[in-house]
Amino acid sequence: MSTKETLKKLHENEQSLFIVHYSCQNLNDNNENYSPRITSIAVLHVGSSTMHSFSIHLIAEVNKIPRENIHDHYDDLEKEMLAQFFAFLSENDGAFWLHWNMSNINYGFEALIHRYKVLSGVDGKRIPDSKKYNLSSLILSIYGKGCVEHPRMASFMKLNDGEHRDNLAGKEEVDAFAAKEYVKLHKSTMSKAYWFQHMYYLLQKNKVNVHNKNWGNKVNTFLERPTVKALGFVAVVFSLFQAAQIGYSTIELEEKTDSAAQEQTNKKINKD
Repeated sequence: MSTKETLKKLHENEQSLFIVHYSCQNLNDNNENYSPRITSIAVLHVGSSTMHSFSIHLIAEVNKIPRENIHDHYDDLEKEMLAQFFAFLSENDGAFWLHWNMSNINYGFEALIHRYKVLSGVDGKRIPDSKKYNLSSLILSIYGKGCVEHPRMASFMKLNDGEHRDNLAGKEEVDAFAAKEYVKLHKSTMSKAYWFQHMYYLLQKNKVNVHNKNWGNKVNTFLERPTVKALGFVAVVFSLFQAAQIGYSTIELEEKTDSAAQEQTNKKINKD
């Protein structure tokens, strides 16, 4: 399926489309576990712009655990948070899921499933790959891999109104978790989900700002303009009219040639 067809499909199914993003510990080796702990998950329903939040600090509040004691209950809180998230997936079975590079065990849906398996011994709900759509890949497939400078997300944010006051860079999120700033961390996660929705709408309109548009996209964008399409239609009609005229003239010439030849033949017969 082409990117254009994919975007059309997503547009037609926005009432069943969710944007998902999550924050976690350091993605490197300096954690207490092999895999980084999941700290918060934001799920945004595109059709209604409703945000669904899953966070260890929200679970702690429900369980009357003081902020200063949250770190003593990380495993139980993370397990309950992931259980609620996977229950939400089950409740919305058949939905479409838009994400930003959540594509592997290091950072992605598989990482969420793995953490839940570690903490509970149970497999989490799996989303079919056919229901997952990488927003970053969709943008790059249209504008080209070299359309912005690295790191790409930061560049896209600078160019497309993504530098929200609640947004934290990767290192800042790690520091916020270490400092037990859970609300700050979750607000950053949610702000990114809202920005992904903004980017999705820009992409649907082919209005994503980039450093370098590839020529293929420029040509396609130019050809998609109504005036260009109208001129193209006129050109096709004119070409068909010309082809018809040439065809008619050719047939008329052939008929005249055949008639002249027949006349010459008749004259020759009459002389004989």
